Amino acid sequence: MTEQTIEPRQIYAAVTDTPTSYVREPSDAHPPLDYPPYKSTALRHPRQPLVYLPQTITEITGPVLGERELGELDNDLTRQHGGEPIGERIIVSGRVFDTEGKPLAGTLVEIWQANAAGRYRHRWDRWPAPLDPNFSGAGRCLTDAEGRYHFTTIKPGPYPWGNHHNAWRPAHIHFSLMGRAFAQRLVTQMYFPGDPFFPYDPIFNSVRDPAARERMISRFDIHDTVPNWAAAYHFDIYLRGPAATPFEEAH
Repeated sequence: MTEQTIEPRQIYAAVTDTPTSYVREPSDAHPPLDYPPYKSTALRHPRQPLVYLPQTITEITGPVLGERELGELDNDLTRQHGGEPIGERIIVSGRVFDTEGKPLAGTLVEIWQANAAGRYRHRWDRWPAPLDPNFSGAGRCLTDAEGRYHFTTIKPGPYPWGNHHNAWRPAHIHFSLMGRAFAQRLVTQMYFPGDPFFPYDPIFNSVRDPAARERMISRFDIHDTVPNWAAAYHFDIYLRGPAATPFEEAH
């Protein structure tokens, strides 16, 4: 019997590659928790001052996900059913950066959105716009070694939402990112250039810094646009740090 060679076990120490703390932005960097133009915030904002907990190992680390967790068509929302969805096919891509401005590889990027008619596939979305049997409106992917993500989807339509008289949401796509630590957890919305509903939308305008609002608007990219196939939009995302993308803080 020959002696079996056993390779030494390699243990990945995520903490050594993770900052020991993350920047906590000033309170005015994010939308106010109680914003009267956005009526439902009056019913669900905290009534007591927030208590910020110290950042421990729980906050500065996060889940490690692999390709095996994803389906082949998770990042192509136009091929998840038996037929093609109705609407303008688009490509949405960009890069995710960490607090030091370095590409963030292997982070989960999830999106959800309304269909081309502005309707979600959700039991409480009942306004008279058609559902598309070939469009579910949800996708996910992992960023590559350079922090890049890529989705093929349908451009969502605007929709009414009852906040005030003749209230309409601009067309948008919801983004959720986990980052490499729970302290980097981010939920935001990506908008499209030149939307006429921007001046009238209290959610978009709850971000008080005009420059920060601009960072929530994607950029049309003719170079990534595929001839005879799909227009492309570019949307880079920065997690906690000096160039942070405005996001919906979890409280």
